[in-house]
Amino acid sequence: MQDDQVFIVGETDVGQRLDVFLAHRLRDASRSQLQRLVSTQAVEVNGETAKPSYRVQPGDLVAVESPAPKVSHIAPEKIDLDIVFEDRDLLVLNKPKNMVVHPAPGAENGTLVNALLAHCDDLSGIGGVERPGIVHRLDKDTTGLLVVAKNDVAHNALQQQIQKRTATRKYHALVWGRPPFVHAIVDVPIGRHPTDRKRMTVVEPGGRAPGRAAITELRLLEELGLFTLMEAVLQTGRTHQIRVHCAFAGFPVVGDATYGGLRKVSADQMRGPAQAALNERIAGLNGQALHAFFLAFDHPRTGERLQFTAPPPAEMRDLTAFLRSLRDGGEADG
Repeated sequence: MQDDQVFIVGETDVGQRLDVFLAHRLRDASRSQLQRLVSTQAVEVNGETAKPSYRVQPGDLVAVESPAPKVSHIAPEKIDLDIVFEDRDLLVLNKPKNMVVHPAPGAENGTLVNALLAHCDDLSGIGGVERPGIVHRLDKDTTGLLVVAKNDVAHNALQQQIQKRTATRKYHALVWGRPPFVHAIVDVPIGRHPTDRKRMTVVEPGGRAPGRAAITELRLLEELGLFTLMEAVLQTGRTHQIRVHCAFAGFPVVGDATYGGLRKVSADQMRGPAQAALNERIAGLNGQALHAFFLAFDHPRTGERLQFTAPPPAEMRDLTAFLRSLRDGGEADG
């Protein structure tokens, strides 16, 4: 190996898992990174590859070779980005609707990563070839604020803040119905749907398929006739988390075709031109009315607390304004 980092196991380290032993010495690396290093045979113990679960012994010689950067096959694409903030460590952007964050089967081009590669060439490599710089994600049709890391130190620091819940991510969600609460915590695990692999679902305790802990804080902001504007704060970051939790609570996000929110207002709820105009605006969302409007975290280099806000997209603002006009004008029966 070239450019190895070599460690000798001392008496105080005996019996530790290999990945734990390395975690104490490679402090800039996350646990998942260390496990990836071991699984890709970039770590040798006494000249031989070992599993992450290997228990180190006195005098073991542990050598770590950082793998050479892989050349990404993802093509840079000149796509306009709404960048809110940028420096040498990170950038914060307002993601538009209908943009996938990183390439995946069926969405190899036109992603945020394609756009980022054209914008800058100094993204963090922790996310791998497919996800350079990506610290956290938003669904394709969810709009709003994302932070992207330009180096591994920034990436690790930002991910740790998300995991420790010192970073704050707030969303506006327009949902169907009137929740019977002003404030609630939805704390139910989420897992992959057993028959539809493109969907997530709430996993009941003791179920056949395991789920991952998922916590969303919901707060009522404004009643809008048949609808409610909610604030959702992520305590964890599972796939489709807010959308699944809102649907589980009985108030799916408006425009969400996957989780029951793509509906029409029926004639027994509203009549006349208002009904047609409202349904037209719901259809015009072209996705869920969910927007990441607030993001706050500590800068990984300076420690300064940074806060950012972004207005919702025009179609969500238009729908909300129309609902207010119906409510205040007394035209909606709700």
